[in-house]
Amino acid sequence: MPNWFSRLSGRAVAPAERKGLQGFVSVAGPSEASWSRRGFVSLANAGFMKNPVVYRCVRMVAEAATRVPLVVEEGGRKLTEHPLTALLARPNSRVGGAELLEQVYAYLLTAGNAYLEAAMLDGEVKAIYCLRPDRVRVALGRDGHPVGYSYTAGGRTRNLSLEARPVAEVMHLALFHPLDDHYGMAPLEAAAQSLDIHNAAADWNKALLDNAARPSGALVYTADTGLTEAQFNRLKGELEANFQGARNAGRPLVLEGGLDWKPMALTPAELDFVELKNAAAREIALAFGVPPMLLGIPGDNTYANYAEANRAFWRGTVIPLVMRVADDLSFWLGAGFGGAKLVAEVDGVEALAEDRAALWARIGGAEFLSDAEKRAMLGV
Repeated sequence: MPNWFSRLSGRAVAPAERKGLQGFVSVAGPSEASWSRRGFVSLANAGFMKNPVVYRCVRMVAEAATRVPLVVEEGGRKLTEHPLTALLARPNSRVGGAELLEQVYAYLLTAGNAYLEAAMLDGEVKAIYCLRPDRVRVALGRDGHPVGYSYTAGGRTRNLSLEARPVAEVMHLALFHPLDDHYGMAPLEAAAQSLDIHNAAADWNKALLDNAARPSGALVYTADTGLTEAQFNRLKGELEANFQGARNAGRPLVLEGGLDWKPMALTPAELDFVELKNAAAREIALAFGVPPMLLGIPGDNTYANYAEANRAFWRGTVIPLVMRVADDLSFWLGAGFGGAKLVAEVDGVEALAEDRAALWARIGGAEFLSDAEKRAMLGV
């Protein structure tokens, strides 16, 4: 008759072995680590849609970046009214300019790629749409360089040309990838292992709570004869129904003759899951360029450090991303709008007001500069 050992190990136990297994306790050793699949859909599901640190990092960067206005510059002068400005303010009938740019920034952070499609009529760009990255594929020419892109949605595939008429139908924005000639690498991909560790720690803690917030143990059968199939099924059913789950926490376990409960204690390493999650969260934040204290991760969170971390976030993460996107949009749309150039208007960013005030004070106090030189340095 099969006993616990034979059910767990998958092999029959010889009669000579039965007596020696009276005090048997099964201990599972570490198995090979299981990592999430590397791909936009898989990482988006495990990261942005499941992990709060990734979600908050992407939202913080994307929302902050949309607060930096893009203005048209021609001949060194910034124009408040221009056809390109109007197009970016209302790119299509479904979304506004801030929402479109938020999609671009978010896709760059999660996929490493963002694609914009231009809808043209009579040689003029009338609308701009953001395409989902996993639905776009590059089409290569004989020389190995892109000649266009294909976009598949709703069971249909459309080809998008890179021929300038006067602008290309599609614009591909990509973050640097050292091992790919055509597609970019996302911060989310660099943080994939830390993401798996953070998710696994959360799953482990949830499972611990489901098991009455205490580690499992082993029932040791000390009698000379093994349990019958009926006894085994009865014992298993009673344990699952009456002693598992948070609502059954602390209920006494009544054991019949021959059964003894041996609790398994947690090791110090297993008890350190809080710090493990915090360390993984810091690495995720590092990949996205978000200072950990801005996410509420425990650390040296004084007011002065928080203010400096916020400025570093804008200077080192948000502004460079906005300037890159502005440069790519200028390269793509400039030919269709008389060579107009888009620049990031960082002077109005509230988080950088202190830096701007210090610059004005420093240049204003430079007596060796003329008023015209001071205006030129300040961009006014």
